[in-house]
Amino acid sequence: MQAGPLGVSGWAADVRNSITSGTRNWLFVTIETDAGITGLGEGSGWPRVVETAVNDLAPVLIGQDAFATERLAQRMSVAMMGHGMSGVVGQGAIGAVDMALWDIKGKALGVPVWQLLGGAVRERIRCYTHASTPEQAKAALARGYTAIKTGGVVNPVAKARAIRDAIGPDADLMIDLHGPPWLSLPDAVVICDALAELRPLFVEEPLPPENIEGYRALRRATKAPLAGGERHGGFHGCAPLLLESLVDVIQPDSGRSGGLTGLRKIATLAEARFATVAPHSGSLGPVAEFAAIHLLGAIPNALILERLDPDWPGRGETIHGGHPEMRDGHVTLPTAPGLGVTIDEAFVAASPSLRNAGLPSGGWPAGTEGATLYTQPRTPRTGLT
Repeated sequence: MQAGPLGVSGWAADVRNSITSGTRNWLFVTIETDAGITGLGEGSGWPRVVETAVNDLAPVLIGQDAFATERLAQRMSVAMMGHGMSGVVGQGAIGAVDMALWDIKGKALGVPVWQLLGGAVRERIRCYTHASTPEQAKAALARGYTAIKTGGVVNPVAKARAIRDAIGPDADLMIDLHGPPWLSLPDAVVICDALAELRPLFVEEPLPPENIEGYRALRRATKAPLAGGERHGGFHGCAPLLLESLVDVIQPDSGRSGGLTGLRKIATLAEARFATVAPHSGSLGPVAEFAAIHLLGAIPNALILERLDPDWPGRGETIHGGHPEMRDGHVTLPTAPGLGVTIDEAFVAASPSLRNAGLPSGGWPAGTEGATLYTQPRTPRTGLT
């Protein structure tokens, strides 16, 4: 479906400048069993393309045991193996199906999914929201949040300092640098060192995800806690960041990480490397958010959940029964069987997908926005801090 724009963004005070403006899509997948149980999942990683991948996988799945989540994840991986590494599209397709299978399993057994993931280790999940201005940050604190994320690639340190001053020392601050490819290693070192003084919970994507060697050097050079992983696909995509302890916080996207089967593997690997988990789910739809909540309720190394508050008003109309209960900056674990969420199919059908790719406005190196080059030098460097 064509979802509306973000309600708030750390990138820019005007959300119309976000890359998701006019291009935000949510892909919901339903699976029906011969026992009459229907499971619901969500896939990201370019949803319009993922939809095609899911339909292509259908013959591989029909007639299989819906409880065999691990085997079916392996089966789907083998089915797409000839196309190369699965990436975000492949993991988005596997993830949407896998999420629906876990929903089926929970409904069939009459228990919430977190119970199947090992049981609850906590009943509430701490959340953060986004702010681009001190005023937005103060408003979020007034709504009960105790953690705020800001970001962008234009003067990020000055922006973060202003928001730290607004929220005071007791609230947590996160800074998302968005990993643009024109952010070089020397730039990242300068920015992270300046941000470290603000005692951030983490600095997110200080380098583009392709620059693994840069992450190695940055890890040695800065004292700031680092986060990343949202643009990686699945367990194998996130693994290098964890195996080499290149991040302190792993941020698997809950819609393109191979579903709950893949997310649980990422969380286990993170635990082995003494890293915490903070899923990227803010720009996704409500089904992927529910999946992230179930995961975070069942793993010991859950850090925090991303939320967009406010968000597009249609988000609440997309599902029946409302969003997870939010109180004092936390959401409560769902108790209904399965994921505990159903979609309003009529509302979804009334918002058909129209467009799923676009360009952000603002934040480009001076004089280059019209060229829209992925790889380019950044000048001048005087605006870094």
